[in-house]
Amino acid sequence: MRDRASDRRWAQYLVDERAEAAVYRGLAARREGEERDILLRLAEAEGRHEAHWLGLLGGEPRRLPSASLRTRLLGWMASRFGFVFVLALAQNAEARSPYDSEPAAPASMRADEKVHHEVVRGLAAQGRRRLSGTFRAAVFGANDGLVSNFALVLGIGAAGVSTHLVLLSGIAGLLAGALSMGAGEFVSVRSQRELLESTEPSGFADDGLPDLDIEANELALVYRARGMAEDEALGRARAVIEDARRGRMPSRARHGDAHEVVGGAWRAALSSFAFFASGAIIPVLPWLLGLSGLVAVLVALVLVGVALMLTGATVGLLSGASPLKRGLRQVAIGFGAAAVTYLLGLLFGVSTA
Repeated sequence: MRDRASDRRWAQYLVDERAEAAVYRGLAARREGEERDILLRLAEAEGRHEAHWLGLLGGEPRRLPSASLRTRLLGWMASRFGFVFVLALAQNAEARSPYDSEPAAPASMRADEKVHHEVVRGLAAQGRRRLSGTFRAAVFGANDGLVSNFALVLGIGAAGVSTHLVLLSGIAGLLAGALSMGAGEFVSVRSQRELLESTEPSGFADDGLPDLDIEANELALVYRARGMAEDEALGRARAVIEDARRGRMPSRARHGDAHEVVGGAWRAALSSFAFFASGAIIPVLPWLLGLSGLVAVLVALVLVGVALMLTGATVGLLSGASPLKRGLRQVAIGFGAAAVTYLLGLLFGVSTA
């Protein structure tokens, strides 16, 4: 039944649908091709939902509420942040549809919202694949720098050494860790790319293809070794030999998508170095600013806690998970590691006298 409470609810749905459609149109204006068409279709679907609430309200209300904070935040970020980041936020928004508990929302609308979540998830996945290699190195580098250097300076400080030695240890940990992370990331990504390249089909035997006996040849074994069934491999071998005799060499699929996911070795190494260093400098800042003792430790705790919360929340947003849970998990892990080294420092502490 219609009453004031339902009118207010429906009006809120109306303005939120309009705002979400505007977000999709804004994103579409910055894209082209298939992505642009998909985003415009999503905006059209939000327009259908808007028409439903207008019909229930009997036309345009004289006064409309503001869009929800979540929707306004999404619109603000859509004009200022990267495509993948905004789509990740939109994915979270579509996953929290209020229509599941709204009796005035038809089943088709509830189904639309679930499908929209998967559409946005698919669009976001393409962007995630493009940035995953460098992004992975950057996030892991920053977190490793935060946690390892925070644990190092706390452990050294708890041992009772001088402020100068704590600072020196922090700087040394920053440089050693950043260089190690950069080198390790370079070797890891380069090795992974080389491994992928080694699995790609080779053109080593192409020159001899026209001379193979089409009835008795081992080319079919090549395709069977790659996973084809015997009959399929034999048919493929015969077709390739016939094409080779006509002067047409076989085309070879490349692992372009896989290489894109892995990323470039130099990009990954440099970002890992830079982000490890940027993370590792944060726990050292209190000592760099001349603080010492308990005050320096407390300031470092606050700075590192905020940084861990931000990196964890960012990973949560981009992966479509809860940013709060990811942030809190990151803080718990970082502080847990630091607490262990601090206790060890107290256990094996030295006298300052």
